[in-house]
Amino acid sequence: MVFLWKEILMETFLGYISWSLYHALPPMVYYFPLQTLQLTGLEAFALVFLSPILLTVGPFWRLANNKYILSLLRLITVGSIASYQAPNASLRLLILAVGVTSSLVVQTVTWWSGNSLQRYCRIWGFILGKFLLLVFRIWYTSLNPVWNDKMFNTTIMILGFIAALERIYIDVHEEKESHKNINTGKEMIHRPNWFLSGTAFGSLMFLTFWIFGEVSLVSRWAVSGHPQPGPDPNPHGGIVLLGLAHGLMLSFWSWSTLALCGWCLIGAAGAASLLSLPTWGGALAGDILAIFTMWTWPRITGSFVSSLHPVKVMTMAMLVYLLEVFFCAWCTAYKFVPGGIYARERSDILLGIIMLFIVIDLLVDGKKDLGSLFGIKNSQKPLFKQSEKFIKLFLWLFVGIGLLGLGLRYKAYEKKLGHGLPKKEFSALIWPFRFGYDNEGWSNLERSSVLLKQTGVDFITIIESDASKPFIGNNDLTMWLGEELGFYTDFGPSTRDHTWGMMVLSRYPIVHSRHHLLPSPEGEIAPSLSLTVNFTGKLVDFVVAHFGNEEEDLDRKLQAITVSHLLKNSSEHVVFLGYITSAPGSRDYLQLIENGNVKDIDSTDRDRWCSYIMYRGLIRLGYARISHAGLSDSELQMAKFRIPDDANSYVDNDKITIDPSEVPAEVHFSSRFGSYKEGHNYEKKHHFHMSTPKYFKQNN
Repeated sequence: MVFLWKEILMETFLGYISWSLYHALPPMVYYFPLQTLQLTGLEAFALVFLSPILLTVGPFWRLANNKYILSLLRLITVGSIASYQAPNASLRLLILAVGVTSSLVVQTVTWWSGNSLQRYCRIWGFILGKFLLLVFRIWYTSLNPVWNDKMFNTTIMILGFIAALERIYIDVHEEKESHKNINTGKEMIHRPNWFLSGTAFGSLMFLTFWIFGEVSLVSRWAVSGHPQPGPDPNPHGGIVLLGLAHGLMLSFWSWSTLALCGWCLIGAAGAASLLSLPTWGGALAGDILAIFTMWTWPRITGSFVSSLHPVKVMTMAMLVYLLEVFFCAWCTAYKFVPGGIYARERSDILLGIIMLFIVIDLLVDGKKDLGSLFGIKNSQKPLFKQSEKFIKLFLWLFVGIGLLGLGLRYKAYEKKLGHGLPKKEFSALIWPFRFGYDNEGWSNLERSSVLLKQTGVDFITIIESDASKPFIGNNDLTMWLGEELGFYTDFGPSTRDHTWGMMVLSRYPIVHSRHHLLPSPEGEIAPSLSLTVNFTGKLVDFVVAHFGNEEEDLDRKLQAITVSHLLKNSSEHVVFLGYITSAPGSRDYLQLIENGNVKDIDSTDRDRWCSYIMYRGLIRLGYARISHAGLSDSELQMAKFRIPDDANSYVDNDKITIDPSEVPAEVHFSSRFGSYKEGHNYEKKHHFHMSTPKYFKQNN
């Protein structure tokens, strides 16, 4: 085993593929109930995380240990990333499930077989694979490119097959030499409790997935309103990346029992503070938790693979991991799932359980680092030392590449900001976004950014935008769209607030904003934002809100009252963009109009149910509804306004026209979406529909 650097690099690459599969399956499972707003039965595919339990059957265990079957499973694992190119969501889910099953079986076999150095490199390759995933996501602005770029997907698959074939060749070659010069896993010194090790490893897997699945997530846990929103995900994501790397470096040190206890207290304090402290305090706590999390990885994993019962301990780990994924989903989606009332907004309990499992295993079985857990012969110590050097080299190489990516992105984003021309006219848009997935289950971000650019809009609010949850993909859509469009951003209520998210994108600077959680005694937590935007000297207030579902009558009533107060207390220039699940003329609609002292952009449009645009102290110029064309499940609504010179003395436009020639050209909506159209547009292209666009002028 002369080429240790190649050994570690190959295992790292295959580790990245395994991490990518494990991260991809939960969002794919979630897609189906997202479509129907109820459980579909396809959630059962999540049970493939328990596939190691099949190896409790003797013939299956012997089959998995057959070198030819194991080789086939390696190739299936790599080939399953082709699921991205499957023609439909159901087939994609099936292929992903097969890939996750194969990967877990391969891990269960290979982490407990071979010589100590092989196992050591495999485990570290898996850990470094996590860093490779983070680096790729940095360069692709929060997205994992293997699930978002066809060329990258194909390239990774080809390289993955090369790496897998190289591993197969090495395994066969080493098998011939195994009786001559290697010590096997049976010579490991330490024998921990398989139950403790399994629960700790599963919890550590989920913690790393939940909070550190992408380096921007910590910022989104601690975000608040402007002008002090807390650290931006870029460049603060670099601090998180450095924290994770330093945690791994600290794991190479020897720690006394007292120091171990101290670290556990620090980690627990970091977890608790991340849940409770705002802005910079919460972000700092997240950085501390990042260090602690990666510091525990070699110790927890070492204890994990020291178990004499590989199938039991792996099955227990994946059971805990799966239960924690579901618990996390239940915390926010509690209204649509059985027993959800008991998990409502209880991320604190979930994080507490995770930390408890990890700390107990650290104190009971995790007092030795990964290397010292193997019975290393004197003749092998130089090889372990050399592999340690390569591990550190690759770690800091990945970190350096990641920091470079963050720096280049930051520089490019700064250049795009602040180029809005001084103007009295502006446009605003509202769009329910479905977490960046189209109606076929594919990422819609690229197409969405093209669509939004084509509208030429100045202010955007996007409903259902918080995809930073692990079961939705750990994607920071606000950061992605902000950087792509060159817009200022407000993430909305933080990820730890258990809403479905509401972001704001603005071509012009956001002067001030506040995040609100609307009264929601029965249903899901409803988010709202009130903010002020500076249109180069002209200040306009915006209130955006996402009300509860139609079934939650009390929620919607209380939410309408709260938002009407926000509108009433806003400045003389205010726009409301809201998703209120009520018909025009309904109780909640009238509450906003009458008590919020605002006007509907088009009170003659009676065929609306969810999205509404209202305003005060502005002159309305135009109103349009653009079909979603399958990019989401909801249309885009857009309005244009003029800011009057004197808020106390102006006349609003009171006549509706559908003839664009009757208004100035600068008021026209983009011709890319066709012309006036009555009724729904069912074509697979974005087009004006529902008797729009309409323009407003003086009734002379």
